[in-house]
Amino acid sequence: MTRTSFTRRGLALALVALAGLPLSAEAHRAWLLPSATVLANNEWVTVDAAVSTDLFFADHNPLRLDGLVIVAPSGEAVQPENLATGKLRSSFDLKLAQPGTYKLTVVGDSLFATWKQGTETKRWRGSADAIAREVPADAQELRVTRAQSRSEAFVTAGKPSQRALQPSGVGLELVPQTHPNDLVAGQGASFVFVLDGKPAAGLEVTLIQGGIRYRDKLDETRLTTDRDGRVTVNWPSAGVYWISATHGARTEGGSLAEPARRASYSATLEVLPQ
Repeated sequence: MTRTSFTRRGLALALVALAGLPLSAEAHRAWLLPSATVLANNEWVTVDAAVSTDLFFADHNPLRLDGLVIVAPSGEAVQPENLATGKLRSSFDLKLAQPGTYKLTVVGDSLFATWKQGTETKRWRGSADAIAREVPADAQELRVTRAQSRSEAFVTAGKPSQRALQPSGVGLELVPQTHPNDLVAGQGASFVFVLDGKPAAGLEVTLIQGGIRYRDKLDETRLTTDRDGRVTVNWPSAGVYWISATHGARTEGGSLAEPARRASYSATLEVLPQ
């Protein structure tokens, strides 16, 4: 990026900040990026995983792989190889031993709690099993939120298949109506979002093409799911895209017995030229 472009981008972001508007261009986004999404049989892919400002450019934190789940074309879970986590990104290798489509998912499910201890605000994050042990039973002004997240990518060896694409029925998920490894610029694609297996109607969906680092505008597209949880996307050009949606509370507000809930989803999709 030239000095002029950098200055122009910085000025634009500064003006947005001064105006008090959401600085979406500076948001941190979680993503998985396979080295390829469509391959011949019996090949390998290397996958990078990070949380970054510029999509698909590791500039902030690694995406932890504790919740990594890979579903093979048979519907069975398979294990990655050579897992590594560095300062800015995580990575792993996957052998495509079966023909068909693989779904790669990093799942998160945590509780967040805040409470008052005298004049001090305490914060805690952990599992549902740990909260009763680690958060005082008599905590004042206790507010609890359950945060569920899902970041995905899709890889096909040979002919695309459907079995790995079935939803788990937990949290916010994408159910492709158009195969995620058969996306072509200039052609429409349809996706259904479900929450706990049921259509997520009225959900705001964000679509951003990679390459934010090299342009002044975010150029995001915002869509809303219909009553069946469906959105239709018309791809303007070939490239790698990030699709995301969030359902529920964005701040702590529930109780220990009934936590508030926030469910988020994102996926990396490669769109090929005609």
